[in-house]
Amino acid sequence: MTELSILLTGAQHEISAGDYVATVTELGANLRLLRHRDVPLITEYDADQLPPAAAGELLAPWPNRIDGGRYVFGGEAYQLDLSEPALGNAIHGLTRWASWRLIAISEDSAELGLRLLGRTGYPFALELRAQYRLSPASGLEVTVTAHNAGVRPAPYGTGSHPYLHAGNGMADAWTLELPATRWLPADDRGIPSGQPQDVTGTDFDFRGGRRIGTTSLDHALTGLSRDSGGRAWARLSGNGTAVALWAGPGYAWLQAFTGDTLGPDARRRAVAIEPMTCPPNAFVTGTDLLTIAPGTGVRHQWGLQAVPAGNGAV
Repeated sequence: MTELSILLTGAQHEISAGDYVATVTELGANLRLLRHRDVPLITEYDADQLPPAAAGELLAPWPNRIDGGRYVFGGEAYQLDLSEPALGNAIHGLTRWASWRLIAISEDSAELGLRLLGRTGYPFALELRAQYRLSPASGLEVTVTAHNAGVRPAPYGTGSHPYLHAGNGMADAWTLELPATRWLPADDRGIPSGQPQDVTGTDFDFRGGRRIGTTSLDHALTGLSRDSGGRAWARLSGNGTAVALWAGPGYAWLQAFTGDTLGPDARRRAVAIEPMTCPPNAFVTGTDLLTIAPGTGVRHQWGLQAVPAGNGAV
């Protein structure tokens, strides 16, 4: 690279605390790297590489998909660009390819911001912030805030897209625990095709923790059980290591994805556990969709930590 070259993911913001290290990128405020004792907890990628299959991306002002990119809000009809053209959907929001400015950085924390101005299909103005903070005891905490800086109410949802690792090998041999009581049927375009269903007796019941085996996951799950602090915990373990993801209040959904549609180098090599405030197509259905009034905002938190295999949070 020449002296004037710019990495595809822009500036790299490195933080550390205890045995944890992480890197957050200017592009999309993405989580590019997270390690504990030099063991990767998520799918990593090079600084001069675009995030593969949305790895580590922050999703706003909606997670997942909008059918045909069309929705009605406040009595007005809108058409978004189809960012998933092969399936005819608008996917994963409007901020993942934006350049986020650095607001503050310290040894263990980095905060980035983005002014999301109006555009065709989303004529609303949001001030967004994403803070990544590491703790020696509890790992990574991510805080995502959105403030409506415009003059009209704005529809909003957010999510994040980490692919979790539990050692080497395939996901088939790993044990997954998900605290969800209902799963959402979807068609072959990823659009919900019915109401949430009870997981009891289905391949989507991971409440007690079980081996993934041949189960193929690309589904949104809800009805989350939470601890006394309001956190819903998912855990992935294998090969003597484990990683836990927690989703704080407001994250009502977890999307689980075993990567069966990815290329041979990535297929079933990690499991995406995506905290989401709303399910796919929420801009159309209104399910758990947030409306942010002018001058007000919302705040959501989630996190990741290394845990002993087979055990809960430390």
